[in-house]
Amino acid sequence: MLVRAEAVLSADQVAHCRAVLEKAEWVDGRVTAGLQSAQAKHNLQVPEDAPQARELAEIILRALGRDATFNAAALPLKVFPPLFNRYDAGMHFEAHVDNAIRYAGAGRIRTDVSATLFLSSPDEYDGGELVIQDTYGEQRVKLAAGDVILYPATSLHRVEPITHGSRWASFFWIQSMIKDDGQRRMMFELDIAIQELRAAHGEIAQLLPLTNLYHNLLRRWGEV
Repeated sequence: MLVRAEAVLSADQVAHCRAVLEKAEWVDGRVTAGLQSAQAKHNLQVPEDAPQARELAEIILRALGRDATFNAAALPLKVFPPLFNRYDAGMHFEAHVDNAIRYAGAGRIRTDVSATLFLSSPDEYDGGELVIQDTYGEQRVKLAAGDVILYPATSLHRVEPITHGSRWASFFWIQSMIKDDGQRRMMFELDIAIQELRAAHGEIAQLLPLTNLYHNLLRRWGEV
């Protein structure tokens, strides 16, 4: 399931992130890659322990916590602290799959959902599309600054070469309360249907059994 969460960061927040990252140290992106990914990865990254990364990660995590689309689609149990990467002209990331487990301090996170938060507007660079392979073929993603794309971490994906400009983004992973993507999709669709019915008709009687179904499915499938 691919889901776009729009304007997770405001324009002012994006500008602040960019200003902070301008002053950060950028290193070879392969420092956080697994064995397979290291051979395919050609970009720059801010070190995980850099003060700029920690400051901006807190801003992003707070924004995610307030975003209804993100929470409905990901059903997050844990979120890996956001990281930051940059693709300049000629840089790219060949097809790869994300590591199943990420280590965050002394803890571990199962990567059920991958996420990219765009910090560059589409008109700032050419190329650089995030290409995700799913059941329906390749999905090419290039979103507005401040938007987030969520997709199954099991997906093969790549970043196309930059031919002009520079693409800045934050990326992170989510361990969902529901690890199965198909079940997570059904929960998201049911949640959206409930919200649309409520918006159109108010608190009608038919909402109660649907809401009951939603929570009973979450109780059956959820891991906390």
